[in-house]
Amino acid sequence: MTYTCDGFVDLQVNGYLGISFGSADLTEEDARKACDGILASGTAAFLITVTTNPIDRFERNLPLLCKLINDPAYKGRLLGFHLEGPFLNPKPGAIGAHNPDWCQPPKIEILEKFQEWAQGHVRLITVAADLPGVEDLCKHAVSMGICVSSGHTLAETDDLNRLAEAGGNALTHLGNGLPNEIHRHHNPIWSGLAHDDYTAMIITDGHHLPAELQKVMIEAKGVDKTVVVSDASSMAGMPPGRYQGMGNLIVLEENGLLHNPEKQCMVGSSAMMFQCMNQLAGLDLLSYEEMIQVSITNPLKLINASSDDYQSDLSISYDPQSKRFSLANS
Repeated sequence: MTYTCDGFVDLQVNGYLGISFGSADLTEEDARKACDGILASGTAAFLITVTTNPIDRFERNLPLLCKLINDPAYKGRLLGFHLEGPFLNPKPGAIGAHNPDWCQPPKIEILEKFQEWAQGHVRLITVAADLPGVEDLCKHAVSMGICVSSGHTLAETDDLNRLAEAGGNALTHLGNGLPNEIHRHHNPIWSGLAHDDYTAMIITDGHHLPAELQKVMIEAKGVDKTVVVSDASSMAGMPPGRYQGMGNLIVLEENGLLHNPEKQCMVGSSAMMFQCMNQLAGLDLLSYEEMIQVSITNPLKLINASSDDYQSDLSISYDPQSKRFSLANS
């Protein structure tokens, strides 16, 4: 028996085909090229993700990208914005590939400016739960209808408790955005796994998390509180090689690993949701119905999107024998 579903929903897509949504020279033409490529890849709908940048970059790029979000051709496909920064922990390791010089302390007035420039389309923000004052920002974001996720942080249980009390309910790429060496007991991974108020977003490209950790995370959080994201970088869709982006040397290896060897960190993913879901399917951890839940149902629920917000003209087949998804028209 072969199953058929609509395309996947991705809450974290930074760009495609060498085009970054946070680029200083982003054009509307390039943004459309990237979005069209993403939507042809097996992703039916996604949040345009803008990472940590100078404030004037948000002022420039968010209105530009709103032209696409407001375009009827993208209705139900471009679901809004995920702002992954600038309210992140700037310490080495926690900040990952982001530029620490562009981080900002949590300020409600900055968030309000972002939402103004985004014409109300910010639906998800990533903040560091351990930053002073982040609870007030979180409360304000939630009152604006924005989902608040903790990431790029050294937060422990007390920090996550405070953010949850303020309305935070998600964890951005749990297991990543961390120093390579952390305390064996007191660290954001254990605290995030143990906290029942948080849904974990995880990158299942096969590089960000080893298979055994994917299994542990899914079993600890449960299917209801797991969301798969790609964290696709602007280098997704590009051939292996050496690139520059976000102030990083970026090396895309033949096996798909995307990393900065100097900082010893990853720089997003080279995979799209299609590859992430096939990697997850190959682990044989979830039923077909559960895979649809973590890749379509749960992402929409997390950002309070209704079924009317999501439209798909894709058809994806799943063969339970081979444990593979494929585009139905391929």
